[in-house]
Amino acid sequence: MPDIDDLDHRILSLLRDDGRRTFSEMAGEIGLSVAAVKRRVDRLKEIGVITGFTVEIDYAKLGWGIEAFTELRYAGTTPVSEIVRTATEVAEVQAVFTIAGDPDALVRVRVRDLDHLQQVIDHLRRTGNVTGTKTLMVLGSWTRDARSRLRPGHHS
Repeated sequence: MPDIDDLDHRILSLLRDDGRRTFSEMAGEIGLSVAAVKRRVDRLKEIGVITGFTVEIDYAKLGWGIEAFTELRYAGTTPVSEIVRTATEVAEVQAVFTIAGDPDALVRVRVRDLDHLQQVIDHLRRTGNVTGTKTLMVLGSWTRDARSRLRPGHHS
């Protein structure tokens, strides 16, 4: 476990709220010099705590406003690498989570409309050793890593 103190946690919290926040802004908020904040951020990147910086996108404005989770069940002999490979080959799949128990995987998909969702699910059903699916549509979402508010119709 890396040596992370309260100031590091405060820096991480500020960056979670806004990954484009400047060292100067953070320094003022937590009472460190700009150079000290930069050293800490550099160290957090170096030890792998910060793995990158991302952008939040409103996919609805791009025409991909429907998000869903699909549970995938595979034949019992299917290796995890095959589960990940078959799911990630589908362009609409945003994330794959292999999980213990039943089902074998949970995939997050993003689509244009319900017809598109049906096409994606049908495609997943025909992929590899999939033996069953169950799909849950997202109505709204909240994530700790994004701005902390529930956004109905907006997915992060």
